[in-house]
Amino acid sequence: MASQGATRGGRRVAAPPHPDPKVPDLRLPPRSCDAHCHIFGPGDVFPYPEDRAYDPPDVSKDDLRRRHDLLGLDRAIIVQSAAHGHDHSALLDALRTYPDRYRGVALLTPRSTPAEVAALHAAGVRGVRVQFMPHLGPGPTPDELRAVVDLVRPYAWHVAFHIGGDAVVDMFDTIRLTGLPAVVDHMARVDLATGLDGPQVRALRRLLDTGDVWVKLSAPERLSAEGPPYADAVELARVLAAQAPERCLWGTDFPHPNVREMPDDGVLVDLIERIVPDERDRHRILVANPAGLADFPPEPR
Repeated sequence: MASQGATRGGRRVAAPPHPDPKVPDLRLPPRSCDAHCHIFGPGDVFPYPEDRAYDPPDVSKDDLRRRHDLLGLDRAIIVQSAAHGHDHSALLDALRTYPDRYRGVALLTPRSTPAEVAALHAAGVRGVRVQFMPHLGPGPTPDELRAVVDLVRPYAWHVAFHIGGDAVVDMFDTIRLTGLPAVVDHMARVDLATGLDGPQVRALRRLLDTGDVWVKLSAPERLSAEGPPYADAVELARVLAAQAPERCLWGTDFPHPNVREMPDDGVLVDLIERIVPDERDRHRILVANPAGLADFPPEPR
C-alpha cells in the first residue's frame, strides 16, 4: 500500500482505500445515495493524463459498486476526479453500465463544447465541479467560471464548489449568484480551529440560509483535527443538518484520495446516525435530496 506522503515522478501518490471496512451497524433506507465518490481507471483501460495532479490507485466502477453494496448504498453521484482531468471516459462507462444507479458530475473548461455537454447530460451527468484547491491546480478565473456555468445552464445542472478555509467567506457571493443550484463540497473544508461560531462556519450557514445552496456532509476525515471518530467534524455536520436538512447531502468521498489517514467507510456510515438522529431527516438527506438534485428515477408510489 502506498503511504500517504509518497511521491512518484514529482507527483503525490494517493493510497488505496481501506481494504477491509466494517459492515455498518446502521441500516440505511432503500435508495440511499452516496452523493460524493470517485472512480479511478483502471489505468490500462482509461489512461490517466500526463499532467494529472496526483497518481491515483486503480478503483474501478465495479470496485465502487462492491463497496456500495457492502455499505448499503443503492445510488451514487460519481464526481469526475482531477486525476482523470477532462477526459470523462471512465465516468461515462460507469454511467452507461449502471444507468439507474449512478449519476455524474463533470469537470469542464471554457473550451468544452455544447456538444460535449449534451453528450454528458444524455449519459447521466447532472452537475459540474469547479476546483479552488491549490493542490489540484489553479482555479477558474471569474470569466472562466461564467463561461462554464453558461455551458451547463440549458440543462439546469448544479455547480459543485470545491473550496477550503477562508474561501467560503471570500467566495460567498460567487457561490450564491450562479443562477443555478450550488453545492458546497465537504462542508467547505473549513478550518475547525476557527470554531463553530467562527467566520468560516458562519458564512457556510449563511449560504444554507439563502435557499439555493446545498452542502455535502462529507469527508469528516479531511476536516477533523482529532482523528477517528471525527467528533469535531461530526459536530459541524450535526449543526448543518439540523439547520437545513432539505438542502444537505451525504457522501463517502470514496476512495478518499490524498487524505492524511485512510478512513473505514463502515465507520463513516455509522456516523450518519450521530449527524442526523431523526429518521425522517436521514431519509431526506440520503434519498430525497440527492434524487431531486441528480434526477434519479422517482420513488415508487
